Amino acid sequence: MKKIFKYSTILLLIGLIAVATFLATLFLGGFGKIPSKKDLESIKNESATLIISKDGELIGKLFSENRTNISYDSLPQSLVNALIATEDARFYEHEGIDGVALLRVLFKSILLADRSSGGGSTLSQQLAKNLFGRKEYGKISVGVNKLKEIILANRLESIYSKEEIIELYFNTVPFGENVYGIEAAAQRFFTKSVSKLQVEEAAMLVGMLKANTKYNPKLHPENALNRRSIVLHQMNKYNYLSNKNLDSINSLPLTLNYSNLIRHGKAPYFVSQVEKELKAILTQVEKSTGVRYDYKKDGLTVNSTLNSNLQLAAQNSLKKHLSKMQKQLDKLYSYGVSKKEITALANKLAARDKIDINDKEEKERRLFYWENQDSGIRTTVKDSIIHILSQLHAGILALNPNNGAIAAWVGGINFMFYPFDQLLAKRQLASTFKPILYAEALRKGRNLCDYISNEPIELSDYDNWSPSNYDGKSGGSYSLAAALAYSKNIPTVHLYFETELSSLAQLWNNLGFIDNLNEGPSVILGTNSVNALELAVAYSTFANNGKLVNPYTIESIYNQEGELIYKKEETKSERVLDVITTKKINTILEKAINQGTGNAIRNRYGLKFPFAGKTGTSQNYADAWFVGYNKNLLIVSRVGASYPSIHFKSGSLGSGSALALPLTALTLKEAILNDDFRKLMYNSQLNSIGAVGCDDFKEADFVDQIFNVFKKKESSLENEQKRAKKKKKVKGFFKKVFGD
Repeated sequence: MKKIFKYSTILLLIGLIAVATFLATLFLGGFGKIPSKKDLESIKNESATLIISKDGELIGKLFSENRTNISYDSLPQSLVNALIATEDARFYEHEGIDGVALLRVLFKSILLADRSSGGGSTLSQQLAKNLFGRKEYGKISVGVNKLKEIILANRLESIYSKEEIIELYFNTVPFGENVYGIEAAAQRFFTKSVSKLQVEEAAMLVGMLKANTKYNPKLHPENALNRRSIVLHQMNKYNYLSNKNLDSINSLPLTLNYSNLIRHGKAPYFVSQVEKELKAILTQVEKSTGVRYDYKKDGLTVNSTLNSNLQLAAQNSLKKHLSKMQKQLDKLYSYGVSKKEITALANKLAARDKIDINDKEEKERRLFYWENQDSGIRTTVKDSIIHILSQLHAGILALNPNNGAIAAWVGGINFMFYPFDQLLAKRQLASTFKPILYAEALRKGRNLCDYISNEPIELSDYDNWSPSNYDGKSGGSYSLAAALAYSKNIPTVHLYFETELSSLAQLWNNLGFIDNLNEGPSVILGTNSVNALELAVAYSTFANNGKLVNPYTIESIYNQEGELIYKKEETKSERVLDVITTKKINTILEKAINQGTGNAIRNRYGLKFPFAGKTGTSQNYADAWFVGYNKNLLIVSRVGASYPSIHFKSGSLGSGSALALPLTALTLKEAILNDDFRKLMYNSQLNSIGAVGCDDFKEADFVDQIFNVFKKKESSLENEQKRAKKKKKVKGFFKKVFGD
């Protein structure tokens, strides 16, 4: 008996020494440093930067962890009750350690090594785990981690009030999908702030804490509904919910308003632009104040220029119009010569990238279809390449022409499939160039009622190129105003040869275009390649009486403490056009909307507010453009496939008026349903000179007709003599301009 007592005592002492050694090692940092009270006092969670529209809507986030920190006062009581009832019923009775739950953990989890027996951690212990994570220490991992969390929980309770612990907990808890904190979760699953959560919504989110993926309502709605029921019953058990309310709430269906701002945000292309501008601004803030902000962690609030009403209308118009036009293009390339053309291009690209295009196996591939964007499509390599090549892309840009504030930015058809921003893509600007030529002519003294010849012209110095009008008609003469309003090519070429080219090139540069102006009369076809942003800046000078604007996306920035760290200052704009010239251009381009190439705005779409604009159709209908504006708003839209060789074959489908103009018209038609926007548009008179007081067209008189006959014969004889003298073959004009 004495031996048993002796050995038992020795074993007990050894056990006590082992425990003491273990605890000493733990406290001294042998299993990693345990944060001190001082460390815990300075807890600061990473917080996402919020991007807010001009009208107060959350349109995007920038983060390393998707989290938005909120205060305890923002939490609805039903949410707090659901958490306490489900995760820590004795929360208000303990100081970080629940003795009953702890005993269960000691005997089951540690001594019996049963990891499935349940954690039993208090909210304070869970908070410690959320803040500092868990590490692997082999077989003793559970014991080490639990003890560290107990120590930390006790320290947290000595520093923070119960309300502050709940606040910290809700700001740190993960919900899966890279979402951290209850506010970010409320926005993700219900598209609302946490303060507006209903009881059943609060219960669902609390239910997710047990297993983020298993109880994700988007992925597993049945699991989420069952888990929500458990939470509601727990609330009833602890008298947070009456029997009557339990029955009525528990019978409600699971209703989500899921919103992933990264995948399906309201303005993902715009958010990318905001991020670029934000980086530059914060660099300047650091230089001037010495304070450095990390926009992915420091919870900034960025107030942007975006009008969410106009942005939504632009996105809807893109889907409505392009989904219809895509079917037309797909039909065109499904048979005949067009099918051979796109197949040849697909073969060429596949060979370049060393892809086996002859692989006949159908596999599920993620391809963008307007009618099916969420699931894969089974298709062959060849068919998938052809599908991608035939995809119509588009962009819509709207800004305030008075200061450059971006009001809407739709950079493509789908950000997840096609992140390249179409508004920054350079394409030939086609007839949208013409107003610049006409502005230069007006600036140098020409008048709206000056008549310009519409007689055919053959350019011997340019391989005998003979420009033609879109309708194929020639003869007589057009007033300068009508020639632009109806986008006539022949009068424009005549005007080009009457214009000082160096002065035209200077105006081009002054209007903000990056590349130099092309030389030669091909410029009237709009052979220069520009992006939509450049074009918007140039046309803004017409709308604002000749001043150059600098586009921007950010109005102000606040730090996490609510302090203003940046505000957009008004800058003095440089004048690049005189007021009289801009008035005359506005008069002509308003005529283009009322009677000319943009008349569908009035006749087909019924928009009656003041508006001016210009269509553009590049060579072979490769790209369609439309620029429309008034005093307070300017919109640019462009449509075209990735490769210019893929396009419609007729103007009825591929012209600027058929393909690009409807995007602007549909956008504005929806946007003016908003009272404020409607008032803005109808109170946006253009600064013009009024009606043009002359006829659009004059027939050539008899003397002119005889003269033109002799002129044509003389020109023909002169050309024959020149050809005879040429010893070398001149390369074709269009080959020079456009390549083979």
